[in-house]
Amino acid sequence: MPPTDVDQGRGRSRPARTAAVLMLGWVALLWVLEALDTATGALHTYGLSPREVGELRDVLPMSFLHHGFDHLASNTVPLLILGFLAALGGIRRFAGVVLTIMLVGGLGVWLTAPEYSVTAGASVVVFGLLGYLLVRGFVDRSTRDIVIGLLVAVFYGSLLWGVLPTNTAVSWQGHLFGLIGGVLAAFLFRRRAPVLTP
Repeated sequence: MPPTDVDQGRGRSRPARTAAVLMLGWVALLWVLEALDTATGALHTYGLSPREVGELRDVLPMSFLHHGFDHLASNTVPLLILGFLAALGGIRRFAGVVLTIMLVGGLGVWLTAPEYSVTAGASVVVFGLLGYLLVRGFVDRSTRDIVIGLLVAVFYGSLLWGVLPTNTAVSWQGHLFGLIGGVLAAFLFRRRAPVLTP
């Protein structure tokens, strides 16, 4: 029995529903962690300090912590929107993209951040997802994703100024290397053209 229009509609809505649940859960986790850290101070140690070998363990955790609720609030909406758009391409692909962003962004911060600084925040991932979405469509040769990238550029392109060292209180290193990680991830996880056999 062929699928009905209702079945096809449900099939198309499933990735969107999955992406929405994933990103809402991720953001909820960030708020829970910040509340826990504010109440106990137990998570401060997972911020990333540069060029100390022992701090390499914090390359990934740093993206889940923030310097207060104002800092977290500023990352929440762009993380939700950009993460949702990226996750529509598939959860496994999304996981690989985010892991690449966190590794490249975290290692870049570890190598280049100012001495005695402590870096934390999801903005590494935000800038990485921005870079990923801006170039994904061109790498995959997908008209739909090119359009998504252009819309992202219109609404969030101004964030790119954040990669410049204009504010010493902001980790432009995290922004820059997160962005680089996102562009790299677009190439590492590009969709392969199907191989046709005669």
